[in-house]
Amino acid sequence: MKVIIIEDELLAQAKLEHLLAKVNSTIVVEAKLGSVRETIDWLTSHSAPDLAFVDIQLSDDHSFEIFRQFAPTFPIIFTTAYDKYVLESFEYNSIDYLLKPITEDKLSRSLEKLGRLSQHFNQRNLYALIGQPEGEQSSRYAERIVARKGNQHVVVPIGDVAYFFTMHKIVFVKDVSGKQMIVDKNLTTLEGTLDPARFIRLNRKYLSAAHAIKQYASVQGKIRVQLLPESGEEVFVSKESAPAFRIWIGQRALTH
Repeated sequence: MKVIIIEDELLAQAKLEHLLAKVNSTIVVEAKLGSVRETIDWLTSHSAPDLAFVDIQLSDDHSFEIFRQFAPTFPIIFTTAYDKYVLESFEYNSIDYLLKPITEDKLSRSLEKLGRLSQHFNQRNLYALIGQPEGEQSSRYAERIVARKGNQHVVVPIGDVAYFFTMHKIVFVKDVSGKQMIVDKNLTTLEGTLDPARFIRLNRKYLSAAHAIKQYASVQGKIRVQLLPESGEEVFVSKESAPAFRIWIGQRALTH
């Protein structure tokens, strides 16, 4: 795992690097950066790291300014002596918020949390579970689904799907035109057959295509998502899943 440390105190930089080596010997610290300007320069000239440890108060400004200018596509663990920035940190791909002094135990728990989030939002599809070679998996995602409208069965191309949702224990699909039909599969089964680069499980009730997410906003740590066509109710991503959602939606923006 390649990480960067954004911290203006040299002693704190060295301590964190030492703890990372103790916790996970596979971690490589690619850069240690001490200011907003230095970090932006580095990010614009290097490939994105797998993870960043970021102090909030840097020598020239708050580190949030980095990510206002350079939208992060990687997870962030904020490290600070102050607890007043917790809610604001959720705006910037934060998966954890470590109060100094940072200990080996705190660091281990944060990295374990990153592992759980990564596993949840990058699940292998059904073919991987039964031993399909990894190189062949991309062609095995569902290209269409079968839905019901009354007593008729309708074949819906995946590109026409806006989102799936449950209501009264029934699963529905809504297409991009707003047409709503019943699907005889649960959301977990559907999720396992869909390309995770194109679909995301927002919560227990909604499974959405990227193109159906019109906009989103942070609300007390959670994320309120506006879907198109409209869902008719408020849709939220939980606080725990919010950082991974931001990473996923950021990657979609970069590739489209």
